[in-house]
Amino acid sequence: MLNRTRLKIAGIAALGLALSGPTMADTPEVLKTSIDVERQISQSAIASQQRVDDLADEARDMLADYMQVTQQTDRLEVYNDQVERLIRSQEEEKRSLEEQLEEVEVVEQEIIPLMIRMIESLERFVELDMPFLPDEREERIQRLWDTMDRSDVSVSEKYRNVMEAYQIEAEYARNMEDYRGTLEVNGEERTVDFLRVGRLLLAYQTLDRQETGFWNPVTRDWEQLPDRYRSSINEGIRIARQQAASDILQLPVPAPERVQ
Repeated sequence: MLNRTRLKIAGIAALGLALSGPTMADTPEVLKTSIDVERQISQSAIASQQRVDDLADEARDMLADYMQVTQQTDRLEVYNDQVERLIRSQEEEKRSLEEQLEEVEVVEQEIIPLMIRMIESLERFVELDMPFLPDEREERIQRLWDTMDRSDVSVSEKYRNVMEAYQIEAEYARNMEDYRGTLEVNGEERTVDFLRVGRLLLAYQTLDRQETGFWNPVTRDWEQLPDRYRSSINEGIRIARQQAASDILQLPVPAPERVQ
């Protein structure tokens, strides 16, 4: 705007000089020439001002682009720092996991043979124990062996199964139960009711209650009981079925052997 004003004043001054110079006869021609000069000067001033304005707009756009790029650069630096810290953290975690995996491999090398020995011991124990629930207990041990051969089962899951089997066997010593099964009685396969009292007694009674017997852990064979135990075994079966209240029972429990 200031340049435009200066140019306009210059134009007026030039016009004044032009008017003062020539004679009155030349006035129209002089005026025309002055007007043309002023018009050219004005157009030139307008073009110059437009160029200045365009340059100013271009400078503002460049400044805005620069500020945007600067902000993006700052954000990228912050992001890169965060990514670098994250990578360092992941590398540390990776090293920690590799160390843990090495420890797990060592543990697996030790625990797998241990589990095999535990299953063998459990299998041997069941063979020597009173023969109650033989099919169920043998199937449980067979499942343990099958699981040990499976690659899709983790070592921790295999170990949990072994410990669960041990827990079930331990519970047998603390509870009382009855179940129905078959037993060879006097050379004949018969259906009987079994009564197990912890690991103290495993008895049986035929469904007609005419014969009662028990597993003798000393002779490791089934033996028939005198008739005086008939009612006690029958009452024990009813208690195990929760058909009668707990009571004192006369049971044929062998006396403990003296350790030599």
